Amino acid sequence: MRKTTTIALLATALVALGCGAGATDEIGSTAGDSATSDSATDGDGKGKEKAAKTAKIGDPARDGKFEFTVKSSKCGVKKVGSDLLGAKAQGQFCLVTVKVKNIGKKSQMFDGSSQKAYAADGTEYSADGAAAIYANENAETFLNDINPGNQVTGVVVFDIPKDVKLTKLELHDSPFSGGVTVSLN
Repeated sequence: MRKTTTIALLATALVALGCGAGATDEIGSTAGDSATSDSATDGDGKGKEKAAKTAKIGDPARDGKFEFTVKSSKCGVKKVGSDLLGAKAQGQFCLVTVKVKNIGKKSQMFDGSSQKAYAADGTEYSADGAAAIYANENAETFLNDINPGNQVTGVVVFDIPKDVKLTKLELHDSPFSGGVTVSLN
């Protein structure tokens, strides 16, 4: 009885691993559309992943259905918005101006809160969606559907400590995509 139970558990685990691999392949294919991730084939036809390139400010970088171009990055901002309506930084705001183009065949929602920023020590910072509302006059970075071929330009806002300097961004076409890295140096 014990041997049968062990075999059944192993078979279930193998099936689960196979299903998980299929899900990973599907997610990977979305991120695999990226111009910054390359794959090569060796002599026996098996694919090998090369290290993903890191884009720089001004370079287009793809993740899934979006092509991102970081136009500029400005830190040290204490407040965004007007005198009447606005947001005040806990530390400092870093305002990252990004052009987002839909390179897919279907409408895709751009969610500014899916974007991440990193300091040199690897500390991850989330985007501040509330501050982004005030930093963008027409709210183009806040849950905006972009049709195929169309593009928007907006500001993604990060509230970081005053003594921190951001070194890179990780931009995503959705909360679950692999992301693409853009250097801020």
